Amino acid sequence: MSAKTIHLIRHAQSEHNARVREVSDEDTVRYDPAMRDAPLTALGHAQAQALAEDMAALHELELVVTSPLTRAIQTMTHAFRGHRAPRVVERLHREHLDSFCDVGRAPAELARTFPALTFGHLNNPWWHTEPDHEGPFAREPMPVLQHRVQTFADWLAARPETTIAVIGHGTFLRMLTDVTFDNVQRVVIRL
Repeated sequence: MSAKTIHLIRHAQSEHNARVREVSDEDTVRYDPAMRDAPLTALGHAQAQALAEDMAALHELELVVTSPLTRAIQTMTHAFRGHRAPRVVERLHREHLDSFCDVGRAPAELARTFPALTFGHLNNPWWHTEPDHEGPFAREPMPVLQHRVQTFADWLAARPETTIAVIGHGTFLRMLTDVTFDNVQRVVIRL
């Protein structure tokens, strides 16, 4: 098997990220149902658009993989607008479900919002759920996240492409790489 180059990119600034910076108690944002599947802010759209030139220079890129959360899809749409690499929506590298912003939307709703992408392969729901959870959403246990991180690493390793871009999320990417990502930060790893 040949070595793989993986470009890991955290999504641009979301409404959740912006609101957290404005409050002293993050839980007021974490438990706000208005933050469900938080989209990008105006700054986030600009950050993602600014990535496009660098991403266009990645001529060897064979695949772009995005999480199904809106902020990741919006980042991918801007950053790879002129790139020919195919796009895949993959649920494995969605964010650790610990806030309303990490609760997703139904595949049919995502398909209406982003008609250029395919969502039919996603379960509904595709995010972490538990039948009898307490609280406004089911918090994903750390062992479940750790297993998902390893499963995603294995999924990447099994892909036939040798150069892949992944648009993901801060906690998930930190668990995968042990690097704390800023919004739109890119880290290149080899598998």
